Amino acid sequence: MKVGILHPGDMGVTVGLCLQQSGHEVAWLSSGRSEATQVRAKAFTDFDDLAKLCTHVDVIISVCPPDAAFSVAQQVHQAHFTGTFVDANAVAPATAEKIAGFFGSRYVDGGIIGPPARQPGSTRLYLCGGRASEIAAMFDGANLQAIVMQGNTSAASALKMAYAAYTKGSSALLLAVNGLAEAAGVTATLQQEWQRSQPGLAERSEKTALATSRKAWRFAGEMREIASTFEAYGLPGQFHAGAAELYELMAQLKTLPPAHLSEVVEVLLQASVKPASDVEADSLRD
Repeated sequence: MKVGILHPGDMGVTVGLCLQQSGHEVAWLSSGRSEATQVRAKAFTDFDDLAKLCTHVDVIISVCPPDAAFSVAQQVHQAHFTGTFVDANAVAPATAEKIAGFFGSRYVDGGIIGPPARQPGSTRLYLCGGRASEIAAMFDGANLQAIVMQGNTSAASALKMAYAAYTKGSSALLLAVNGLAEAAGVTATLQQEWQRSQPGLAERSEKTALATSRKAWRFAGEMREIASTFEAYGLPGQFHAGAAELYELMAQLKTLPPAHLSEVVEVLLQASVKPASDVEADSLRD
């Protein structure tokens, strides 16, 4: 099969490499992409025009920031693509259903769980829809394990929302807690208490900062999709809306080396925390 990947970031490039592992030709759209992306995708066939790419490939897999998922699908639809479109982005089921509207029975909903698929057993691609089994078969023998789900056309997206609501949501909460402790001047005492009652949480905080800092800009859109998913099912979405705000504050760390916890906390406090006197003044004005 000939497969187009839009757009190969850290995760998307491993999806393409897994397809190559299984014997498929992989193409991508280089127009407007960064130098880093150009380097990542050097093993793929290069197209500089979306319409030409759409004519060349049988399948397109979209792996992009959640905020761009709908517009990428819309552009593919407007380019008159006639093959199978797989949206493998972290989007709300409602967003997935809107994207499905562009492609009808040619749409496959996907959700990726795990890190970039550089080794076997690390990463799963959940799929649903009428052609899900066909797409799953394309990954036979590859590092990325494709799993077909039963359910409606957005079940894979719903699973991704539920999974990331905890993983990335709890990371945001832990970073926010460390920011609060530092702002209130109780960091040392909190860490001492953690050693007594929550052993390992201080170390987990540091690991979370290092793992999250450069990717936080991408997580913000995912948190908004999760918040809207909670609300669509009648559950409070405010927690993940707050997580989106926190990750947006960290966006400035995108191009820097992985940041330690102290550096992340400094960024959060510089951007968001007022002195106590200002908070009191605001409450009086209210």
